[in-house]
Amino acid sequence: MIGLRRFTDRRADRRRDDRVVHLVAARCLDYPREELVESLPMLTEALAEQGDSAGAQELRPLVEHLGSGPLADLQRAYVDTFDLSRKHALYLSYWTDGDTRRRGEVLGRFKAAYRRSGFLVDTHGELPDYLPMVLEFAACADAEAGAALLQDYRASLELLRIALQEKESPYAAAAVAVCATLPGPSPVDRAAVMEMVGMSGPQPTESVGLDPYDPRLLPLQPIPRAAVEVSS
Repeated sequence: MIGLRRFTDRRADRRRDDRVVHLVAARCLDYPREELVESLPMLTEALAEQGDSAGAQELRPLVEHLGSGPLADLQRAYVDTFDLSRKHALYLSYWTDGDTRRRGEVLGRFKAAYRRSGFLVDTHGELPDYLPMVLEFAACADAEAGAALLQDYRASLELLRIALQEKESPYAAAAVAVCATLPGPSPVDRAAVMEMVGMSGPQPTESVGLDPYDPRLLPLQPIPRAAVEVSS
């Protein structure tokens, strides 16, 4: 991880706010490790500097939640939410392209954006559309290119938000906070999300895509770290 930075350009309030929200959300949505627990006071301080920003207000309860229990419990809850559920994929293009032939080209677009930034991006074995990685890229490398990726995959973010809210997961706050940094209000339901991206009819048979009831809507693979760390 690149690390949290203190943003001091008071002439760029909107950008500063979005960068902090994106980075704190990235930390919260990644698999919880001791490093996260140690950084929670810094994340709390960073959010406090954002005042009454909508994104910061959404994230504060999540940061408090992550500091309220044993790390092992957080890890089990994370695995249950993101690794074992078919509705909470953190890979942005999976919601729109599934396992179709288009997806390789789409993933290449994320890689190209990282290369153009001039930053060395270590994917740590994750696919380049992994949401915490995209958020950290937007926060620390290229705010404009990162925001463009998030906006282009707004539908994925909104579907993730809706699914986490339905689960009543504390992680829903991170999705709500990120959506709050994007233009316009969030759609109220899945139908509105599909309308937002111009998809009102049947989905292509090859695509897992935006249909939330498609039984093929599964994360690509369970993340191996879960089995290793839970069993340890």
